[in-house]
Amino acid sequence: MGQLQRKGHVFKSHCDTETIVHLYEEEGHNCVTKLRGMFAFALWDGREKKLLLARDRIGKKPLFYHINTQRCVFASEIKSILQDSSIEKSLNFEALADYLTFLCVPWPKTIFRGISKLPPAHTAVISSKGLKLCRYWDLPFQEASPEDSWSEVSEELLDMLRDSVSCRLESEVPLGAFLSGGIDSSAVVALMASLQNRPVTSVSIGFQEREYNELPHAEKIAQEFHTHHFRHVVKPDALKVLEKLIWHFDEPFADSSAVPTYYVCKASREHVTVALSGDGGDEAFGGYRRYFYDSLENRLRAKLPEFVRRYVISPLAKIYPQTDRLPQFLRAKTLLMNLTLSPKKGYYNSRTIFKEPMRRCLLRPEVLEDLDSYDPFSVLEPHFKRTEGWPHLSRLQYVDLKTYLHDDILVKVDRMSMANSLEVRSPLLDHKLWHFLARIPSNLKIRGRERKYILKKTLEPILPRQILYRKKRGFVIPLKEWFRGSLREFSRELLLDSGNQNSGFFEPRYLGKIWEDHQSGKRNYATHLWTVLMFELWYQRFMR
Repeated sequence: MGQLQRKGHVFKSHCDTETIVHLYEEEGHNCVTKLRGMFAFALWDGREKKLLLARDRIGKKPLFYHINTQRCVFASEIKSILQDSSIEKSLNFEALADYLTFLCVPWPKTIFRGISKLPPAHTAVISSKGLKLCRYWDLPFQEASPEDSWSEVSEELLDMLRDSVSCRLESEVPLGAFLSGGIDSSAVVALMASLQNRPVTSVSIGFQEREYNELPHAEKIAQEFHTHHFRHVVKPDALKVLEKLIWHFDEPFADSSAVPTYYVCKASREHVTVALSGDGGDEAFGGYRRYFYDSLENRLRAKLPEFVRRYVISPLAKIYPQTDRLPQFLRAKTLLMNLTLSPKKGYYNSRTIFKEPMRRCLLRPEVLEDLDSYDPFSVLEPHFKRTEGWPHLSRLQYVDLKTYLHDDILVKVDRMSMANSLEVRSPLLDHKLWHFLARIPSNLKIRGRERKYILKKTLEPILPRQILYRKKRGFVIPLKEWFRGSLREFSRELLLDSGNQNSGFFEPRYLGKIWEDHQSGKRNYATHLWTVLMFELWYQRFMR
């Protein structure tokens, strides 16, 4: 604001929105490059008779649009666009295939034909000439020398983390933080405590089932940093929360961690209006197990001759049993299959929920006919192509930044926080921090079996070792037990009862087989059943 005032701009308020208008007057479409943090906005230029749509670099905030020869309709929610009765509600079957593959609908598609997502880090200019998309930011991973030691990087990283947290503490309303007891949220709380002269308000949730409860870890951090801590033990009403999820996502969305995210946002809103989160830490620092195992597969793949992979591993992968009754170390079907594939197809296979054989069995013939030869790998392919020649871990991080992080994680946090009128800020997703992290060598992110190596070493003087080096646990719910308990009758009736008004897109006999295998304990098909259930509930709510 100060820079603009020195250039002669006169402000009538301290509002972010007015700042964007003045910035546009000064910089035009390049105004977005001067912004930091999360945003999505539309700006009408009355002089030029054109509309500017813009989204932040990482894609924290949503923006949807429909355009035809007469007009453009845009909104932050799809349901708002659907209020225009001239827009036909027609299903995008490619988006359905993507959903079954990734649990969400990736940009720029939506589940509706004719409605699109503005991609992250993009602007769209709409005028009498039509629509022009422009990408204004990207993140090339240009690693520094792999010989660099962690101590050379650590001090600068800590300064970057402090700066990212500090600039998100400004607020005129009560501000706090999510605290799960994991590394990322604990780091954010620790830095907040060092940067403000009052106790941090922290909020944690847990479930009654001990296997899914992380409250003790969160309480240890709360005691360590003397936070004003609130703990909530959730007794979820599965059916009631399902209705809320369907309504607020607007599209089918099957990441079941949306349930605890909804509850932690709901609990937080009782105490604060703005909350800082640790989202993005796994993508930024190489925290996912799949990064380690995929790199391991890649090294093993490189050592196996082509004829061994083709004539020994491939036949073995096809006949190897897939059952959860085997000990963990014997469940090798995915590993064997991945070794027969290229590195990028192997990573795709690991991320896929309904793999192609299952998807072809699940979908009715008329749906498959509409899909023709469509392959959901096309969602990841341009990002792999963009990263050819990069170090393997950097490729995976870039692909996840452009897909999983945007289409799943950030959608989940945005919708569940907005459902509770809570603003969530994510310091670990600051684009300046990511530019720094993109230069850190892969061997400082994953060293041996240790993931997030550089982050852990940086935080050793700040966080307890038992928090830094404990086994990672995701933000999960007892989904497997729900389908064998509280959700059993409801979901069986909705998915398998032929008299129900379901979508008719899925083969009931194959769905029945998945159901029976899950109920018998032969396989854990909870995620697959949840994926179909969420689609059917969405279809009833939005298409009927």
